[in-house]
Amino acid sequence: MFDRRILLASVAGLFGLAAFRWLRSIPAHAAEKFEVEKTDAEWRAQLTPQQYEILRKHGTERPGSSPLLKEKRKGIFACAGCDLPLFSSETKYESGTGWPSFYQPLENALGKTEDRTLGMLRIEVHCRRCGGHLGHVFDDGPKPTGLRYCIDGFGMVFHPAAASAS
Repeated sequence: MFDRRILLASVAGLFGLAAFRWLRSIPAHAAEKFEVEKTDAEWRAQLTPQQYEILRKHGTERPGSSPLLKEKRKGIFACAGCDLPLFSSETKYESGTGWPSFYQPLENALGKTEDRTLGMLRIEVHCRRCGGHLGHVFDDGPKPTGLRYCIDGFGMVFHPAAASAS
């Protein structure tokens, strides 16, 4: 015999899961206005599929997949969406996580929001100019800040410092 309580619990569970997935897909800063705003079609035309998934849909790359993870030259890491300078190479370090990590952003580069996905509280960081999702910040980084900005490399571009004349 089929138990109606099991059916109701299953339906309620499915609705709860659907609501969770829907809420997770809406970034906390979605209503915020940014200096650079584009339609979804404009973002898709400008960005690679991987950049679009990260910056506009809050995706993430596979650990170790970004060429910027191994970038050792002096220069600036900027937003792939609007080219706002985000991090100096001077603050980049090897965290062992598989994502480019920095202990400090450039001044006035990032916005932050609470991210409660995956059943935990994390601090999401995004480009303050275009709102593009970049990654998260954690409090297990090196001195002097003690912070680890764990950033999706495909959400950034690298601009090497100009070679100095000898």
